Amino acid sequence: MSQKKETLSLLLSLVLTSGLSFAAFWFLMEHWGRINNNSSTTNSANQNLTQNSSNNIINPNPPPVSNCKIPNLPQGIFSYGGSTTWAPIRRDVDSVLKNSCPQFDLRYTQPINEKPGSGTGIKMLIANQLAFSQSSRPVKPEENEAAKTKGFSLKEITVAIDGIAIAVNHNLNIPGLTVSQLKDIYTGKITNWQQVGGTNLPIIPLSRSKEAGGTVDFFVENVLNKDKFGNNINYIGTTTEAIRKVAIAPGAIYYSSAPEIVPQCTIKSLPIGRTSEQLIAPYQQPKITQSQCANKPNQLNSQDFRSGNYPITRNLFVIIKQNGQSDQQAGEVYANWLVTSQGQELIEKAGFVRIK
Repeated sequence: MSQKKETLSLLLSLVLTSGLSFAAFWFLMEHWGRINNNSSTTNSANQNLTQNSSNNIINPNPPPVSNCKIPNLPQGIFSYGGSTTWAPIRRDVDSVLKNSCPQFDLRYTQPINEKPGSGTGIKMLIANQLAFSQSSRPVKPEENEAAKTKGFSLKEITVAIDGIAIAVNHNLNIPGLTVSQLKDIYTGKITNWQQVGGTNLPIIPLSRSKEAGGTVDFFVENVLNKDKFGNNINYIGTTTEAIRKVAIAPGAIYYSSAPEIVPQCTIKSLPIGRTSEQLIAPYQQPKITQSQCANKPNQLNSQDFRSGNYPITRNLFVIIKQNGQSDQQAGEVYANWLVTSQGQELIEKAGFVRIK
């Protein structure tokens, strides 16, 4: 009897153990199947997400957007500088080029211990401190010689026409000046406005120093015929300073680039002629009065500047170092763009006369 009970207990234990083992096996298989199914679903979802991301062009590093259509444009940072006359072009024209072609990164660079100007810019170009320079006068022979000692030559490309305008106080009542009279004022031979048809008023001639830039160089070379300034010259630092002086001093006179003078409301610009019978205004007719100037400033007389009827005009140049490297390429591409239809239109809007 005891033996039968032991046998029955053993059989029941085996059945129970088998049942538990089967249940555990079934549970594990079902759980494994769910894991595989979830993994497949996740992989499929990830694949779809990747596909959708690609279709939607979600790029963590998108390429820069550029509307640049200028051929042979080098990429990189290019330092340039020079003439202060070019300031409106740097502001209104170069900014368009920078926005359209960000890969052509132009960096305006001023001299460290000198005043900016055409001569300083050419000097920095020769010293390899600039890729190209902007000038309101041609390259001088001695500058070309200095460049040759560095292993390259200088090339100038004309991109615009500028005029030299003469600024006086609004209360000065004369019809204009001849080039000869202007020379005599700045060499000290004429010292009173009464000598040129005005009232008895001492003349206060203002000028930047000759070292300041191309405008002074041009004035001395072409108006003074290389004669020296008179001892009565009042030297000032900037055109802004000179305009303020002319506005408050009835006898003052100053010369500068026409776009810097003609639109001004606090002073007026004088007609200039080769003879007193042929005085040509640097502004368009009819002249805008001082009271109207704030809303509608005077505009350049582009027609007479371009034709040469206005007697004091000059070219603006891009100066390029011909060294066969990226600096030369940058200067040539920049100058060539300025003489395109777009470049010339922008130059005209900046206040200069287009050459095309």
